[in-house]
Amino acid sequence: MAEHLPQAQWTQRADLAALVEAIGPGNIRWVGGAVRDTLLGAPVKDIDAATPLRPEQVVDACKAAGIRTVPTGIDHGTITVLTDGGPVEVTTLREDVSTDGRRATVAFASDWREDAARRDFTINALYADPATLELFDYFGGLQDLEARRVRFIGDARQRIREDHLRILRYYRFQARFGAALDGEAEEACAELAPMLKGLSRERVAMELTAILALPDPAPTIARMHEHGVLPVILPEAGADQIAALDQLIATEAGCETAPDPIVRLSALLPADGSTAETVAARLRLSRKHRDLLVCLAVREPSDAEAPKALAYTQGSACAAGRLLLGGKDPRVIAGWDIPQLPLKGGEIVARGLSGAEVSKTLRAVEARWVAEEFPDRARVLALLDEILQSRTSS
Repeated sequence: MAEHLPQAQWTQRADLAALVEAIGPGNIRWVGGAVRDTLLGAPVKDIDAATPLRPEQVVDACKAAGIRTVPTGIDHGTITVLTDGGPVEVTTLREDVSTDGRRATVAFASDWREDAARRDFTINALYADPATLELFDYFGGLQDLEARRVRFIGDARQRIREDHLRILRYYRFQARFGAALDGEAEEACAELAPMLKGLSRERVAMELTAILALPDPAPTIARMHEHGVLPVILPEAGADQIAALDQLIATEAGCETAPDPIVRLSALLPADGSTAETVAARLRLSRKHRDLLVCLAVREPSDAEAPKALAYTQGSACAAGRLLLGGKDPRVIAGWDIPQLPLKGGEIVARGLSGAEVSKTLRAVEARWVAEEFPDRARVLALLDEILQSRTSS
């Protein structure tokens, strides 16, 4: 495995070089996802750094160099540095003092290995010197990365007891990077799965949707169910629902449709609106995601018969999701601009109607307009005449 980080575009950025110069060569190393993803040849999204300097020293050094900072997590040693290319989180080396499985009390440290020892997985504890790109690997992360194996640092059970969310993080990283399963990690996650009940719902939802957003999480979700992890956080998902997720992912691939984690979450639930409401509340989903989940839950076999009508009545996102969940191609409505009924209530009033009759007539015209697949205004006026005439004659 390489001893140096390959040169990538981000490693040569002038704004990052200025940050390194401000903090001081030797006082900063790149760490975590940026290092891991560069070694894998994957796109780098976020850049994190570690330093033996205290947070206030980082702030002062950046200020002297004219670089802005935000104390986003100063109690835990993290300063967000606002570089031209985007934010960089710079965190003081740390060691855990105590933890209750949900949050940790940390102390600042001066030893790089101590900082690495408190991280979750070996592949996330790789450091790189910004100047030389030399790699520092204290726990065999390079070998694990080469084997595509996600392995806890040290004793897996102890690491999970420190932070229960690491169970879900393990499955997310395993779904994203893993090929070889780590037996100790799998057994520890299964044994300690009940600890997930103590986590905040928001943290669980964040990790679950992150797993579902990956290209093909179905095998991982199935393993989570088999190991008793999924029933703790999503007891509504049974074997039929896991099979539905697998089918949905196959449909997405066939339609070249990007995954939507809320649509995939819907596949893991019975098609029932009240169940969707319950799950959305439990996971504390946003109003937007809650409404989408409930809309997806009331899907019908007939949804594919009139996809544009479905999009008009339920919205494009829900319609596309319901088509996918029914095994149909949603591209039939892709790029279709949902029209507005070319008729106003005032025009009906002008025909001599008033009160409740106006809205009743407007709804009747709209229903005919949707059924005829949204004809032009001339046809809408003709529909209005037909409806009014039929009422007069009756």
